[in-house]
Amino acid sequence: MKIKANYTNEPAWKEINIYSKLPQELKILDEIAHNLWWVWNYEAIDMFTAINKTLWRATEGNPVLFLQQLTYKQLTAILEDESLMSRIKEVYAKFKSYIEQKPDPTKPSIAYFSMEYGLSNILKIYSGGLGVLAGDYIKEASDSSIDLCAVGFLYRYGYFSQSLAMDGQQIANYEPQRFDQLPVEQLTEKDGKPMILEVPFASHTVYAYVWQVKVGRVALYLMDTDFEMNSEWDRSITHKLYGGDWENRIKQEYLLGIGGIMLLNKLGIKKQVYHCNEGHAALINIQRLADYIANDHLTFNEALEAVRASALYTCHTPVPAGHDYFDEGLFSKYMNKFPELLGISWQDLMDMGRENPGSSEKFSMSVFALNTCQEANGVSLLHGKVSQKMFAPVWKGYFPEELHVGYVTNGVHMSTWAASEWRRFYEKNFDVNFYQDQSNPEIWEQIYNVPDDEIWNVRQTLKKRLINYIKDQFKDNWLKNQGDPSKVVSIMEKIDSNALLIGFGRRFATYKRAHLLFTDLDRLSRIVNNPQRPIQFIFTGKAHPADGGGQGLIKHIVEISRRSEFSGKIIFLENYDMRLAKRLISGVDVWLNTPTRPLEASGTSGEKAEMNGVLNFSVLDGWWYEGYRQGAGWALTDKRTYDNQDYQDQLDAATIYSMLENEIIPLYYAKNSKGYSPEWIQYIKNSIAQITPHYTTKRMIDDYIHRFYSKLVARYKYLSANKFAKAKEIAAWKEEVATHWDEIEVVSVVYDEMLVNKGLEVGDELRIEIVLDKKGLAGDIGVEFVSYKQDSVSNSIPENVRAVPLLLEKREGSKMYFGIALKASETGKSKFGFRIYPDNKDLPHRMDFAYVKWIN
Repeated sequence: MKIKANYTNEPAWKEINIYSKLPQELKILDEIAHNLWWVWNYEAIDMFTAINKTLWRATEGNPVLFLQQLTYKQLTAILEDESLMSRIKEVYAKFKSYIEQKPDPTKPSIAYFSMEYGLSNILKIYSGGLGVLAGDYIKEASDSSIDLCAVGFLYRYGYFSQSLAMDGQQIANYEPQRFDQLPVEQLTEKDGKPMILEVPFASHTVYAYVWQVKVGRVALYLMDTDFEMNSEWDRSITHKLYGGDWENRIKQEYLLGIGGIMLLNKLGIKKQVYHCNEGHAALINIQRLADYIANDHLTFNEALEAVRASALYTCHTPVPAGHDYFDEGLFSKYMNKFPELLGISWQDLMDMGRENPGSSEKFSMSVFALNTCQEANGVSLLHGKVSQKMFAPVWKGYFPEELHVGYVTNGVHMSTWAASEWRRFYEKNFDVNFYQDQSNPEIWEQIYNVPDDEIWNVRQTLKKRLINYIKDQFKDNWLKNQGDPSKVVSIMEKIDSNALLIGFGRRFATYKRAHLLFTDLDRLSRIVNNPQRPIQFIFTGKAHPADGGGQGLIKHIVEISRRSEFSGKIIFLENYDMRLAKRLISGVDVWLNTPTRPLEASGTSGEKAEMNGVLNFSVLDGWWYEGYRQGAGWALTDKRTYDNQDYQDQLDAATIYSMLENEIIPLYYAKNSKGYSPEWIQYIKNSIAQITPHYTTKRMIDDYIHRFYSKLVARYKYLSANKFAKAKEIAAWKEEVATHWDEIEVVSVVYDEMLVNKGLEVGDELRIEIVLDKKGLAGDIGVEFVSYKQDSVSNSIPENVRAVPLLLEKREGSKMYFGIALKASETGKSKFGFRIYPDNKDLPHRMDFAYVKWIN
């Protein structure tokens, strides 16, 4: 037998990770690294950079991974560097001083639920604006000493990373996160074993690990199902953010809502207010109902009073199609056990998520949230009005403007989004303590006392930093997808810090209208190729993997950017994340936003730009509808000229070109002998003084406290006292009204019909008398005169509705006699009617019990 010269099987490799072991003196670095306080404290970031700048950049600013990769030699060098050790101790002292402050007991305590949180680019549990807003909000809760905890998911893959193919087509890459390399800590039981949350689904149990992210003084709890106790079917629940089909979506929302409340119960956490950040979290209220019924022995209607009185729903979506709706069959597959737990029928449960109870509509998470939360709000003044119209079908007896749906305009966390250069600038020229009062406009007016050249120097520093970042971060990617290295070099050389830079960064949904700038390419070419007034546009953004239109738009822009006349003038940067966002909103000169009105619920990227001395050029929609100030930015009107959207787009595009040519570019290039435009600097000063203080999360969280949280805390305390005595009383009253509502009889309605038919003159008085018979109804009812002017109608919806309650003048048995004398005060044709409603001073608002009977 011939012996083979070599013979082996495949190697069986095992994985082992070897990390640095921090000396005792440097354990404080690990403590800082595992609290996201460092994200918004530049002294901490500067400290890590000073330890090893190259490694800090290589780990993409991840302090946990950074510390794991320090060599023994490097650790020894740190210990031997007295100056560096002194700096580390100073940062740690500031950190401990901050962390040890206790929550303010005068402020409400909050449990906050969201599908995503944008806290840092290294923690990929966010996709875009909704998540970044949630992340900013809990950072501000920490800064404002609010007793808040938050609940979400620790996704294995999170949202996708974006790259571009040679032809400009978006490629979605899902990269697994290494939890051991992130600033997260797994919660354990007393015996040291991982804490496991058991969440009963309809047919089986889903198990979740629990992780904690320390966000300053706030705890964010994240559930994770990706481990061996779950089936592959359930492990994927926390794989991807907004990934999978509708069944995976309902599993995620079931786990977030029902599992989220069970998690807080397991941790022994009780808060005064439960805040749903979007309808995804609405099922928290179904578990809360079940808990009140089981633990406090309340009936369903009594439990609903308690749940509603302590719940807030925030909507970020301006159109009905953007909300989650589930087929009854799919919803039943997961929720069929709850009617028994709640003591109601399956039809009752389904109807809580329907605009039209008794219909065959899908179950709407948003409608369910509205029916189980006392308070609801949009995220800007305009979006609040849009939300009232959108949700009006839930309360058909009332007109949109009468609804209780309010608003709190979104803000941004200043310490996260203001570049460190601006923060040092503000601390020097305002006061280091101004962060505690950053919503005070008087403080920001001090910007007018700062010399122009100081502002220009900060702007130029950040502009050059952005350009260097682009050249450093994107060269390799461009070489891969551009094909011709000489073109890449040419693009790099053309990016000019002396040019006017305009940025556009957002999710590439078609309503964002990123295409608007490219409507007239010949005119655009003339604008960007003027050698005396160079201008460059930087675009970035992701399209949802299922959004073919958005992906096509990205490809279209990339194709245009590669044309010879636009090379280096139109630039698309791939993989828009929080790190790139911060560079962009602080480095460009103008921030462009062109949504289809009124589809921008709020938008916060422009607010981030504001605090970095970047001027906004946007449609009057979302936050800019209320934020715009003349002489502090530019605006496209909120009024439509055409119903046809294509015509409107063409008009808006022409307006953009005109404003660039005649206003923005000339203003920027009206430079003095020092190389800048004093008029441009005045715009920056106006913008910082008049706009910025109104769009911080400090103002935002104060608004939530004053408009919603405090109101909810007071009402829940009132209802829950003496073992929920008032909740039980109100529930019994509602049951009584519901039972006898249809028995109400309109005995008479008397007014001078001849005078009405003839028409009143201003000053004339109209006497109205109405007699109602309550029959068997024990509680009180009211009746009101409702009117609106016929020329005050928008899309068939009456506006400027006036409701005047009639006075109860006497009672006789079950009969109630109402009357009022109304004086005509305005000219014009009006319509009027009479509306009967249940009357109870203990209701927070009419929508809480929206029974209405119109008198025929």
